[in-house]
Amino acid sequence: MTSLTTLRAIEPEDLDLLYRIENDARLWNVGTSNVPYSRYVLHDYVAHVTNDIYTDRQVRMMIDNAEGQTVGIVDLVNFDPANRRAELGLVILNDCRRRGYATATLLQIHDYALRILHLHQLYVYVDERNEASLALFRKMGYCLSGRISDWLFDGEQYHPALLFQYVL
Repeated sequence: MTSLTTLRAIEPEDLDLLYRIENDARLWNVGTSNVPYSRYVLHDYVAHVTNDIYTDRQVRMMIDNAEGQTVGIVDLVNFDPANRRAELGLVILNDCRRRGYATATLLQIHDYALRILHLHQLYVYVDERNEASLALFRKMGYCLSGRISDWLFDGEQYHPALLFQYVL
């Protein structure tokens, strides 16, 4: 069976989309980054990233659907080689949601993390109000490990996050 998605390295041609995703203030309250990035900074990142998780301490990949359209981005960040774990980040573009892309991407990133990177565990912080993400990670077998008060700031107030872990 062919996957709905393909993961690939970030290319210079992805700069506009990367700029749009990183500077979408609506996404800032669902992750730990809440600052805008300049085109220069993103261009520099794309130009100098090695795609070696041991060097960069992260790996970021674009998500393409079966038609070759880029539908999102997935990353493994805060790589901890001693404990063989990394934090997962996943963004599916608004107009591409609810089509199975997130599930297909998680299956692929799990396989990549286990077979290629030899990780033991992935973890993710989810805003406890983000029902779609909570349902996705529960469906995919992530286990709730805790609740962290005042973890995510949306520019006006703090919100709790739930920590989920997935053992590969």
